[in-house]
Formats: sequence, C-alpha cells, structure tokens
Amino acid sequence: MRKIKKLAVFSLVLMTVFSCNFLKKGSAKGSKPGVRGELIPKKPSKSWSPDKPFGMVKIPSGAFVMGQADQDFTYNPTRTPLRTETVSSFFMDEAEITNAQYRMFVYYVRDSIIRYRLAERAGDEGTFGNGDSISDYAFKSRKVDENERGENTNAYEEFIYSKRPADGESDPSRKIDWSMPLPLDTKNYKNYDYAEVLEDMYYTPEERFNDKRQLDPRKLIYSFSWYNKIEAVKNKGRGKKFLRKEKIAVYPDTTVWLRDFNYSYNDPMFEQYFWHEAFNEYPVVGVTWDQARAFCAFRTNLKNDYLNSQKKRKPEVFAFRLPTEAEWEYAARGGKENATYPWGGPSLMDDRGCYLANFKPKRGDYIEDKEKGMFFYTAKIKSFHKNGFGLYDMAGNVSEWTDAPYNNSSYIISSTMNPYLGNRLDEPKKAIRGGSWKDVGYLLQTGARDWEHKDSARSYIGFRTVQTIPESANKNYKRPKKK
Repeated sequence: MRKIKKLAVFSLVLMTVFSCNFLKKGSAKGSKPGVRGELIPKKPSKSWSPDKPFGMVKIPSGAFVMGQADQDFTYNPTRTPLRTETVSSFFMDEAEITNAQYRMFVYYVRDSIIRYRLAERAGDEGTFGNGDSISDYAFKSRKVDENERGENTNAYEEFIYSKRPADGESDPSRKIDWSMPLPLDTKNYKNYDYAEVLEDMYYTPEERFNDKRQLDPRKLIYSFSWYNKIEAVKNKGRGKKFLRKEKIAVYPDTTVWLRDFNYSYNDPMFEQYFWHEAFNEYPVVGVTWDQARAFCAFRTNLKNDYLNSQKKRKPEVFAFRLPTEAEWEYAARGGKENATYPWGGPSLMDDRGCYLANFKPKRGDYIEDKEKGMFFYTAKIKSFHKNGFGLYDMAGNVSEWTDAPYNNSSYIISSTMNPYLGNRLDEPKKAIRGGSWKDVGYLLQTGARDWEHKDSARSYIGFRTVQTIPESANKNYKRPKKK
C-alpha cells in the first residue's frame, strides 16, 4: 500500500515537471532538467492572476437552480425541469456590445482588406517611395528583403520567408504593415493605383443613392479559423483535419428596422442607428449568431496580437466567446437564489413606480420609464441599475445570443458541471436570453428561454461576450492600469 502511494506521488511530480519544462517556451540553457539531479522545476511556482479585460466584470463560480421556477402562464408542455448546476468563474461584459464597439470591428475588417490589397498591388518588385508610392504598403516580408534581411530577421523568420506557399492567404510571411497611414479622404489619395484599390471598396457610381459615396458592405468579409474539438474527440484524432476556416460578412443588417415591423415608420432607425454618433452607446443589433462569433474571434486576436508585440511577452489570453445558457442565466441572477428577475423580483417596478428594465409594459405602449427617459426602441446601455454581479441590462433592452443550440431537452441531456452542448454549427436554432425592448415582461424572467435561427438578424437581438477564468487563477486578479 505504501509503495502504491509513493508511486502515485512520483507520478504527480513527474507530470508537474513535464508540464513545466517540456512545454516551456524558449531555448534550453544546455543543462539537464531539474535541480541537482532532483525533479524540481527550475521556475518556482507562483500564483497567477488574469488581467481583467476592459469593460468586463468577474462572475465568481458557484451553484444555482437553473430553470423557470415561477409560474409559466404559457403552460408549455416542453418546459424544461429545474436542475442544480455548477458554473466556473468567468469575465462577462458589463453591458451589451455597443454600436461604437462593433464599428471598431467593421473598421478593422475594412482597413485590413484595403491594406492587403494595396500590398498585393505593390507586388514583389520595385523600390520604395517617399510616402507617396503604393510600394510603401508592401508586405512586411518584402520590406525586409529590401532592407538587408539578414540584419533584421532571426532564424525563424528566415525559415518562414523561405517557405512561402503559392496560396497567398495561407502565407504567414505576407503580413500587412499597419504602421503606414491609410488616408480615406479622396483629397489625400496618393496616386491612381491607390485610388483604384480604395474605390473598389465602395459602391460603384451606378449603385449610389443621390451620388453618395458609401462603403459596400458586401466587401467586408472577415476570415478566421477555429479548432473543432468536438469532432476531434469523437474521432480520436488531431491535426488540420479538424481545423475549420470561415469567412463571415460582418456588416450588420440595418434593414431589420423595416423588415421586423411591417406597416411601421422606422426609416430613421434604418438610416441612422448603426452609424450616427447619437447611437454610439446603444447596443448593436442586426447581427447574426455567426457575426457575433466572428466578433469574438476578432477580439481575441486583437488582444493576442498586442501581447505578442510587447518586448516582455505574456501568455495568450483565453478566447473571448459567447456565453453558454447556464453561464448567462447564472450571471443574470446576480447571486440571488430564486430570482425572478436580475434585480430579484417579483415586481417589474421599484417602490416609486418606475420600471426596472426597457421592455413593453402594455399593449401598444413601448415607452418605459417616463421619469428617466422615453425609450421608444432600445435604450442607451447602463440606463438601468446593475444586478448583484455588476451587470447591466440582463433583462430587456435587447435579447442576447448565447453559444447554445436551442433544445427542449438541453437541461436533461447536458452535464450539471458547466452544462454545454458544444459549438454545433449544424444546429439552426440558437438560444437567446433576456427579453428585449419589444417584449412583454414574461420574457424578462431569468429562467425564460427563447430562440432564433442563427442566420437571422433582428432589431431586438444583440450580444455580449465572456472569457473563461481558470480555476487555478488567483482570486485577487489584476485590473488594467489606466494610462
């Protein structure tokens, strides 16, 4: 028995050494592993604290009763049973993703496409100009060629540059140069080639309305990749066979304001909502489930690119993603047990008679809190009180996409530990939560479920993102320093 215990301890130590040394980044110093011939990691173990992403709050891990415990006046025969679930800790956006935040995504896609096309137009030959030549936008690898590559690159970069594939899109050496200014005003176009590349991103003259020069949203395609872990586990395999590459059109569908409401004059919202600065701090809508996923991939890559550019490199961040249904409902309850609404309940008003969320209180009445403001459609984020976890608008304003496929038996077939049915792209129905500005109070309940087709965009559906916090993390996590 004692030998078995010693063997178990030895195995545990060996696993620790393996994870600390074998997978350690950087070059070895020419010495054997361990210290003085003992299995002691050279790097002392210390607690690790994640940086809190800007605009997010920490949701602590915990257990809760998931499901609709209050009366269901719809008498839905497929209502899911109540179950106790346990959820790990995570960061969550304190409010829905806004128009201003999503526009940053759109601008990034626009600018990266323009820069890539300029770099392709620059070609592999020619000399650099003085800031007025299209060759100034060449790929970084070509600029290294021009500037004595041997003095400006390391051995790894030399290897990458020598292995350029025929397919430019998968060529790791074809990196665009973000340091070059990108004038978009026609008065500042550099030359004919520059103008030809940029104007291809806009509607052609025959397609323009009132001769307005407008960006063509059909050109705004974001490419990203992800690993299908579910299929890899199912087939007990690894490798590129399970690597998935996607291209998603990212521009939100602004026509939802007209399509969702027939015989209703919503033209100003169609024309202004996404672009006008008056709506900067309003939740973005007209975004499909796939577009929300693409935004998550963009946010993850943006942060990792920044970390990799620093001299003192830090580990890459855990991916930003859409919340699971369990995570969303747990966060919406704000740490309160049997909470009908994020603020507790059971009333939709406070003791002064003011509504506590942006929703439709009466038939035909879309104006909510008449003392705080008249919210005809969506409301500016943080217009109502936050819940116990510090989250705003977990009820009303806009419904929110979750990562979960909508299934009547979801609660029954999923685990009670971080319940999740996986990122199943073939499931057309996706669960949405929280209710919206056009919904009645019933859908604002924390346990109420609804769904929408993943390729549908609506004027009342938005989203917020989450980021996993590993269980090993120090609870005294660091906050980003204000600059």
